[in-house]
Amino acid sequence: MARPRVHDDALRARLLEEASTIVATAGAAALTVRDLASRAGTSPSAVYSLFGSRDDLVRAVGDEAFARFAVRLAAVPRTADPGADLLGLGLAYRENALADPHFYRVMFSATGAGLQDGSRGPATASATFLVLRDAVARVLGDGVPAEEPALGLWALVHGLVELELDGLLPDGGEQRYAHVLRTAGQGILGG
Repeated sequence: MARPRVHDDALRARLLEEASTIVATAGAAALTVRDLASRAGTSPSAVYSLFGSRDDLVRAVGDEAFARFAVRLAAVPRTADPGADLLGLGLAYRENALADPHFYRVMFSATGAGLQDGSRGPATASATFLVLRDAVARVLGDGVPAEEPALGLWALVHGLVELELDGLLPDGGEQRYAHVLRTAGQGILGG
C-alpha cells in the first residue's frame, strides 16, 4: 500500500500565503524556513520538501503572485470594444490587489522578491505587462507604438492602487477608480 502524501497542495498553499505576508511586510530577507513552518503549523522539513530551498520558496512566492494576477487578467473578456477591454484590465488590476494585497506587494515592492528578486528582467518584459501593452495596441490601432502609453497607464493604475491599499484615497471605491482611469487614461492614450 502506498504511503499517504503528507505534504499536499493545501499545505503548499498555506505556506505560500504565510510567506507572502512575511515577504510583503518585511522583505525576502526576513523569511526564515523555521519561522514560516511554525506559523503554518508544520515542520521545516515539510517546507524544504515542498520548495527545495529557502531561495526557491521566495521565488515560488513571487511566481504565485504573478500566477494569481495572470488569472485575473485572463478572466477579463476580450470583446469587440478594445477600450472597454482595457478598462476591464484596469479594474482587474485593482481587484487583484485588493483580494491579495500581500501577493500584490510581493510582485512589485517587496525587497528581494517578485520583480525585485533580480532574476526576472525588466517589468516591461513580464507576461502581465505584455497583456496591458497588447490591449493598448488594440485601442491605438495598427502601427502606433503602445509601449510608452502602456507604461503610463500602468503607472496610473499602480499609483491609484497603492494609494488605496495605504488608505490614502477618499471614499469612492471602484466608481472613483474607474472614473479616474477613463478620464486620465484618455490623456495618456492621446485623447
